[in-house]
Amino acid sequence: MIVVNDKMQKNYEYELAEKEGCNFDFEFNPELTPKQMLEFGVFEGHYLNDCRKEFPDDWFINAKLSMNKPDIECNLFGVKSRQPLSVWRNKGWIIEPDIRGWFQWYCRYYMGRRIEKIDRIQIKRWKAFKRHKIQIEKNCMMMDFDCRKKQRQALLQWAYNPFF
Repeated sequence: MIVVNDKMQKNYEYELAEKEGCNFDFEFNPELTPKQMLEFGVFEGHYLNDCRKEFPDDWFINAKLSMNKPDIECNLFGVKSRQPLSVWRNKGWIIEPDIRGWFQWYCRYYMGRRIEKIDRIQIKRWKAFKRHKIQIEKNCMMMDFDCRKKQRQALLQWAYNPFF
């Protein structure tokens, strides 16, 4: 049983129904783990800073983090890559109980939490994001990582490998 008490969520509990990184839905095949994403540099280094106790310590050993404020230098592609949480809320992209958004859902799912209704919604969103990978494949030369940096950073933040 995981108990969450952080800046944004109090007394939320969930059970891990699967082993970490195992038994994903057959439609959900992320190309990166949460640990890899954090090591590459996502969300301007300012996403899970106040809730690290919820997740495995080893995810943060080489993570690129900015403790005081978002810092684009922490992002792998060095570009601004996020909108305020208020925008996500206004657009209906925050699905309780994952009040920080898709990446929080993915971290919890990766650890083994399963909530069928929410998992279906988030997996559908993840699958729809693949359109950005297709756009990079169509418009960028192979190995040109300066091409469409914002889209590559966004792919990284949705567990897609931006290096293709």
